[in-house]
Amino acid sequence: MSLVKITYFSDVLCVWAYISQTRIDAVKEKFVDGVDIDHRFCTVFGDTAQKIGAGWKAKGGYQGFNKHLIEVAQRYPHIELHPEVWLKTRPASSASPHLFLKAIQQCGLESGAPASPGAATIFDQAAWAFRRAFFRDCRDISRWDIQCEIAEAHGIDIGAIERCIHSGIAFARLAADYQDAEKMRIEGSPSFILNEGRQKFYGNVGFRLMDANIQELLRAPGADEASWC
Repeated sequence: MSLVKITYFSDVLCVWAYISQTRIDAVKEKFVDGVDIDHRFCTVFGDTAQKIGAGWKAKGGYQGFNKHLIEVAQRYPHIELHPEVWLKTRPASSASPHLFLKAIQQCGLESGAPASPGAATIFDQAAWAFRRAFFRDCRDISRWDIQCEIAEAHGIDIGAIERCIHSGIAFARLAADYQDAEKMRIEGSPSFILNEGRQKFYGNVGFRLMDANIQELLRAPGADEASWC
């Protein structure tokens, strides 16, 4: 059976990646073991004071950004957004939760294969829990204590996380993600890379577009036949 590899770049503090999670889930549900999604991180909110406080200064700063997110969320009723997001809580950087999640992803915390093909891994569950903790519950996921609380609720060994971070492994893997995002000219979050880099989708990508491209790639054209997508 053909296998379509998808490299998925996102920033955990990006609302569009939060919105897109249902599309990721739909792809996994439909294609099951026909797709392999490699979750990577890019840095959009690496310095939120600069990104929002300074970058949105002319548009109302944090108040303006909060208003923008509320307007966006109204168009996507499948997500839950706290009315005081970026007002009540302002994470300093997405790099901190990215590092924690890379430790989960890289340090052997998965206890065997998922229960069924396409089922969420521990990393999948933790990444989604981090996004919901911020956007839905307005928790500061850049804080170590909050990260540990979320992880422990999913049965994750905090000691293993600490060892992975202290050894430098998680830092190395996160640095590789950021460097690869630059090499691949990732424009923002979320971004999907298919067909060995030949196809790139960025932003609010609909499921039907993803579906059509995956279907074409699963058709497995010969070496002398290019994909029509």
